Amino acid sequence: TSLTEERGLFAALNNCAFVSTENIGTLEGDHPTGLSPASPFTFTMDASMLGVGVGFDTLGAGKIMVKRPNAKKKAQKVVIADSREGWVESLEVLLNSYFVHGGKDHATVEFDYSRIRKKGEPIRGFGGTASGPQPLMELHDSVRDCLNSLNGKALTITAIVDIMNMIGKCVIAGNVRRTAEIAFGSAESEEYISLKDYDKNPYRMDFGWTSNNSVFAELGMDYSNVVSRIWKNGEPGFAWLENMRKYGRMADPQNDKDRRAAGGNPCLEQTLESYELCCLVETFPERHENLEDFKKTLEIAFMYAKTVTLGKTHWPQSNRVMQRNRRIGCSMSGIAQFIASKGMHELKVWSDEGYKHIQATDERLSEWLAIPKSIKTTSIKPSGTVSLLAGATPGVHAPESRYYIRRVRLSTDSELVQPLLLAGYHIEAAETDPNNTVVVSVPIDVGEGVRVQKDISMWEQLSIAAFMQSYWADNQVSCTVTFDPTRETEESMVAALDVFQYQLKGISFLPRMEAGAYAQMPYEEISAEQFSDMSAKLKPLDLTQLYEMHFDLPEVKTSRTEESKDDTSTVENAMKKAAIELRPMPDRFCDSDSCVFDEELLKATKKT
Repeated sequence: TSLTEERGLFAALNNCAFVSTENIGTLEGDHPTGLSPASPFTFTMDASMLGVGVGFDTLGAGKIMVKRPNAKKKAQKVVIADSREGWVESLEVLLNSYFVHGGKDHATVEFDYSRIRKKGEPIRGFGGTASGPQPLMELHDSVRDCLNSLNGKALTITAIVDIMNMIGKCVIAGNVRRTAEIAFGSAESEEYISLKDYDKNPYRMDFGWTSNNSVFAELGMDYSNVVSRIWKNGEPGFAWLENMRKYGRMADPQNDKDRRAAGGNPCLEQTLESYELCCLVETFPERHENLEDFKKTLEIAFMYAKTVTLGKTHWPQSNRVMQRNRRIGCSMSGIAQFIASKGMHELKVWSDEGYKHIQATDERLSEWLAIPKSIKTTSIKPSGTVSLLAGATPGVHAPESRYYIRRVRLSTDSELVQPLLLAGYHIEAAETDPNNTVVVSVPIDVGEGVRVQKDISMWEQLSIAAFMQSYWADNQVSCTVTFDPTRETEESMVAALDVFQYQLKGISFLPRMEAGAYAQMPYEEISAEQFSDMSAKLKPLDLTQLYEMHFDLPEVKTSRTEESKDDTSTVENAMKKAAIELRPMPDRFCDSDSCVFDEELLKATKKT
């Protein structure tokens, strides 16, 4: 597309990334890489605005001093361009005014927001509508407040996470992107593991929700202190970096392929180096008649992801890593449905044989393309909208119940809001961000015969995750174990972690409560009667007006009239019309994917 070929935004084809703050203190001055102390933060903002989820660590704490800009120097006047690049560059200038001591950079910054288009105006290139300058202005003010409080002190763990979360909030408010972040910190740091304790840190309620938080767990550690926090709000999660670096599939021998790995992506299904991105693809084994049919799908899915690795991003530091690793995450969803219909043994066979087929496909494609084989190839992503589109349960997870509400978050400015309202879907303001985000409730029925979360113990969920980590995922299995606090104990969770720390690379937990662990959870169990009541209010979803909002279609002769239906140019005209309609469509990421089928084109092509 023009975004990839003309603007060079191949990064947008990737799902996830990771950046380390560890070397932040060595990036002052004219660094040969072109990086600056602000780079981990600007990379996160840039990637997030392209729809890439970003993980980050807190290893930069204590590595750089924060100094308030010199008010005696002539202020830097920055006119912010009305573009993604303009927003990102403004953050870089602001951060370096605190991090780079001396020279023109260490002066106060005065921003001019006048060129940023007004709220609600269309964004033609990347899709959606403008948020106006307000989210960026709030980001600048919040970052200033954060760093002013540290004047003369070293950058802290809290400040790193706060700034990253402030960026996440800004990106959520802007455009159609739904940012995703994960923070990694030490399990020994009380400061870090208490970040989501809003009794201790009440100010963080404004933005702390924008990231999942996990600890880098050490094999053999005492898990009890972290588990006590999980019991309260489900965080932090665990990432065993030693296992991530040493192993592919946990059933295979140690290979140390990922010795440079530094973290993972927001849902922790991918092992990643700093500044590395990765493309994920999703498959649905239960939708296949047999193993050979599934292998064909795996081959096509892998071919797409491998092709994405050929595109260079606009970040040289990312290209260096990605061209070496060519990392891919070929995932499965609908695993609970597969187990219900075919059983665990067939899952083992399909996983193991499917994995071997992917390795053979990688070897063939890599030789043909004259590029390195992928360092790792498979994972289990948690999934969401993609699995819903296929009518599959998400990733390795069992459904919340047979009947449940699936909640989806949209910008208040999204063109989807009005059509969804007209179709009868319940829409309400998001409690965490009521001014910029709405929550849509969708009633779901997963069908008969599939076991639901409340029927599966914590230990069984951990066992299934370990099973897939052994026979399928050489990256990771993203799994959030839901547990009943009335049936499990903190001691039983510690015991479970002691056992499974040698079989997993990452895991998170969420307490199951009757009313949910928090408001507007993504999944909420409902009764059959509630499902019927909600479904009865729904009408067919009409998105026609959404596409008409973006452009005026020129008249093109199609087969809509009797006179033209037998014309030999019917197919050609229909294809031209389809191209006109589809080519300028706004690109979306993950939960905002959209596509259109032209019925006349389909009819015309069938006649040929």
